[in-house]
Amino acid sequence: MWDRLCWFLAEFIGTSMLMLFGCMGCMDTEIFPSNNLTRSLNFGLVVLVIVQCFACCSGAHFNPAVSLAAYIYDILSLPMTLAYVSAQILGAYCGYGLLIVFLPGNVIQVPGGSSGLCVTGVNAEIDVWQGLGIEICITMALVFVCCSVWDPRNKHQQDSVALRFGFAVACLSITAGPITGASMNPARSLGPAIWHNDFRNHWIYWIGPLSAAIIASSIYKFLFRREVPEEKETGLSKINEVQCT
Repeated sequence: MWDRLCWFLAEFIGTSMLMLFGCMGCMDTEIFPSNNLTRSLNFGLVVLVIVQCFACCSGAHFNPAVSLAAYIYDILSLPMTLAYVSAQILGAYCGYGLLIVFLPGNVIQVPGGSSGLCVTGVNAEIDVWQGLGIEICITMALVFVCCSVWDPRNKHQQDSVALRFGFAVACLSITAGPITGASMNPARSLGPAIWHNDFRNHWIYWIGPLSAAIIASSIYKFLFRREVPEEKETGLSKINEVQCT
């Protein structure tokens, strides 16, 4: 029971940090101007930090799409998947709430009053279906990264996981940020939308990432995943085990 509570808290705190620090890096003022590159790098680096902090605790999902993919990939049970998603949604709401407390109102509200800081939206130059397709594509790429990390063949190659996820998020955000906001994460879009009561085209940030999670994790699980036979215990492995313990 205590372990499950720790998993819930890790997902809650990690998602709160994602919203607080990720969105804080998106503020655009005369003193601290920002652009798509700086915003994307900031989000990628924040992901790097929180994955490094909590990967050993909960697996560091911080994203309902990733948790859904983990369920399909047989990493999580259905009850744990629902618990993870609940923690992520609550964390996104509270994390953005802290941002509102810490930053002045003129920074939180985008000039012109059309939207709020960190609220994801579809670029006016494309239609909503194109935006949905882009969210599906970039989230599929992110889920493929997750599945590769979970692949049994990569069991002993976990040292740089935080770097991989951080750079993957930064890359995909640089690519699609100006078009859809590059959410890839329903919780990340929901938090600001609730606080600003701005749900325009919000559905694509649920349908897109969750559909992508189902498609990408199923493809990887049934086409690419390979089980690795357990190594036979040798005298050398016994010595290494004793040294490690």
